[in-house]
Amino acid sequence: MSAPRLHCLMVLSSAVEGVSAHPFIQAYTLASSNFSIQLASPHGKNVEYVHQDDNNRRWFNEFRSKSSSIPIAFETVDSARYSALLIPSSPGAVHDLANNPELSQIVSHFIREKKPVCAIGNGIAALCCAMSAESKTWGFQNYSMTGPSVFELARNPDFSSLPVIIEDFIKDHGGQYNSSDMDAVHVIIDRHVITGQNAQSTLMAVQNLTLICAQNKHALAGSRDLR
Repeated sequence: MSAPRLHCLMVLSSAVEGVSAHPFIQAYTLASSNFSIQLASPHGKNVEYVHQDDNNRRWFNEFRSKSSSIPIAFETVDSARYSALLIPSSPGAVHDLANNPELSQIVSHFIREKKPVCAIGNGIAALCCAMSAESKTWGFQNYSMTGPSVFELARNPDFSSLPVIIEDFIKDHGGQYNSSDMDAVHVIIDRHVITGQNAQSTLMAVQNLTLICAQNKHALAGSRDLR
């Protein structure tokens, strides 16, 4: 009898700027082969998958026919149920996730319990919400992280109106920021936190999330065997 699958919460933006289609397919396909996936978005709103092509549209037509494609609201998430948190590259994340109070509670749970967190590209903006209401400190201060560089973001026509610049936020709130060349695959792992600089880093980031969760699962099983 096979062991039960671990549960992974996949957080998505529901802003009009959306979630990047191809990186989402990569992240979802790889993660769903190793986890039971639950999608979640602000208030359970529908998600706009942007930059689709003909192949993506066929995939999404099939995907949207499944009940598992419908996200639940952050307010209904039982964080204790999930072993991992995954946030794919989402241009909309800076608009509706970076300051979301319900998501802040979810992310803070993963920080306290040291559960694996994986955020990629623009989706890393979602981690900005983890601010302490009392101390006004960021939950990821002193973590080494990557994310889209200012130079990468500056190529976007809406750069001047972005509410959050990820590189600046990490540096300004006590995190250690590191990046590689533009469009290069670059992933940083610091303790239980995995960050990928851009959409091209999706596969490597999710692969590392899978490995960390597998190691944690085996370690937990070993500790039980000793009792």
